[in-house]
This record gives sequence, structure tokens and C-alpha cells, in this order.
Amino acid sequence: MKSKWFRSFVFASLAALAAMGTTSASAQQTLDTVKKRGKLICGVSMNVAGFAYADSKGVMQGFDADVCRAVAAAVFGSPDKVDFVLTNINTRFQALQSGEIDILSRQTTMTFSREASLGLDFGPTVFYDGQGIMVPAKLGVKSAKELNDAAICILPGTTTLQNLADFFRTNNGKFESVVFENPDELRNTFFSGRCDALSSDRSDLASIRAVAQNPADYIILPDTISKEPLAPAVRQGDDNWRDIVSFTTYGIIAAEEKGITQANIDDKTKSEDPEIQRMLGVTGDLGPMLGLDNKWLYNAIKGVGNYGEMFERNLGENTALGLTRGPNNQWTNGGLLYAAPFR
Repeated sequence: MKSKWFRSFVFASLAALAAMGTTSASAQQTLDTVKKRGKLICGVSMNVAGFAYADSKGVMQGFDADVCRAVAAAVFGSPDKVDFVLTNINTRFQALQSGEIDILSRQTTMTFSREASLGLDFGPTVFYDGQGIMVPAKLGVKSAKELNDAAICILPGTTTLQNLADFFRTNNGKFESVVFENPDELRNTFFSGRCDALSSDRSDLASIRAVAQNPADYIILPDTISKEPLAPAVRQGDDNWRDIVSFTTYGIIAAEEKGITQANIDDKTKSEDPEIQRMLGVTGDLGPMLGLDNKWLYNAIKGVGNYGEMFERNLGENTALGLTRGPNNQWTNGGLLYAAPFR
């Protein structure tokens, strides 16, 4: 007769195996839904130059849009199999939580409270940013420390207000927050001179200045008053989908480090570098580990290019935003971009 301990061990083992099976099945839920639908649904910003905006033909362009196109290419082999949903500051997280969108790629800062309390998982940082302050050049201000008692335009539902409060408290200053629900109203109010300054992520300030009638009339002050690591987000509880988004992102970062571009990727499949061979599906089985084709990363890079190509095309010095790489450079060039190894 089997002992009580043995029977308990068997029952516990069977329960663990059953739980593993349930977890494995649920881990495929988003990928299965996306494949069955035949397209990815991506939440982006509402008309932000350089990050997400509709061009003259109504096609969504921008850095955040390209992140989603890379994921679509990884899943379907085509960067075009994606629909974009415009989300605002107040509803972006609800759209993801409710399943309205599969991924949120919207200049969103990864924070402790958002990941711990909102049911979100963030992927790797795609843009290292920080909150800044923009003022009219005619104001003659050289530093944010000179803005005591200034009226500062901001949007709600972000960390902007808290960061401003922390900054002015630390510097023994005061400010008046002027809150607008609508980004267009925020921009128009600032451009009309009804606020002394406007505060947001520095990348967002560059986008706003780019659409001004005369961008030279506005300056972004040198002060960076916070850390704002911007990253795509997915729902918690689907580890496989999180891995697909994360390693597609790592893949376009690693592609730049390895010198893989849209133009030379086919030649790179002949590379003797074993990591490049694994990344491009020549050897190994990285794709099937994610439930994808082994050319998943090849398709993503072929579809949108490497990180550097995405940056220069949408945000770089030859665009309206005119941003330099700064911390968004490869770790080998003094930046913070560092992809997990593909092995």
C-alpha cells in the first residue's frame, strides 16, 4: 500500500503538471488571437511628429509606429499587417488592459507603479528620454531655475506634474500648472502665449516645436528634470507575447550593433558570425521558441531596418525634430542601448 506521503507527492506532481499546461496554453493567447485576426492592433499617439502621425496619404508614420511594424513583420512576415489605434493620455492604459489593442507603443514611460499596479509588462526601453521645459525665445530664460512663479502648460495623466513639483521644491521655487486634456489645445495655448512655458518629455517638446509656425521662436531649456525611459507595453500574464515584443525590440537594436541593415541583410545571412546566423534564422531555432517562423527577426529587420535606421528616418538630425542620438546610441558608442544576446 502506498504511503500517504507518496500519494500526496503524486497528486501534487499531477497538479503542477496541469498548472504548467494551463500556463503554457494561456501564454499563447495573444499570439493566437493576433494570428487568427490576421493583423496586429497597435495603440499610438495622436499626431505626434516623429513618433506617430498620418502622412499626406493617411499612412501612419513615425518611430513608435515602426516598433509596431517590426512586431507585425516578426509575426506575419510583413510590416504592413498592422492597424493603428489613436490613444490619448487618459485612455491609453485602458485600451491595452481591455484588449482593444495588442501593444501600446506611445512614448510611454516605464515606471514602478505602472508595471506593479496597472497589469502591464514593459518591453525594453526604445528611447531614453527626460522631462524638459520649453519657453518662447523672447522670454530670455536660460534655465528652468529662472521660472519661479511661471505658468506652465502640461497634460494630465502623466508623471509631468509630479516631476515639476519635485524640481521646484528642490530648487525652492513655485509654479502654476495649467492643465489641458487635449494635446492640440495644449500646443495652441502655448503658441498663443497664454503660458510662460510648456513641460513634457524632451522628445515630445521637439515634436511640438517642429510643428510651430516658426520653430526658432522657441527653445528647449538645457535642464532635464527626470528620467523617462520610453518603452512599448503589453498586458501582464502572457509571457510569450511579452518575449515576442521584447526580443523583436532587442533584435533591431542588436542589428545595428552587428551592422545589419535593410539593404545588406541578405548578404548578412552568409555571415560567419554565429550570433548573426542565429538572429537571421540561418541556424538554431529561436523563432519556434516563440511560436514564430525561424526568419522572424530577419523579417522584422527587413521590414523596418535596424534601430539606427529607424531613429535617423523619424527623429534624427535631418528630420524636423533634429535630435542627436545622445543616450540613444549603442553602448559601443557611449550610449545606453544594449541588446540581450541571441543565444
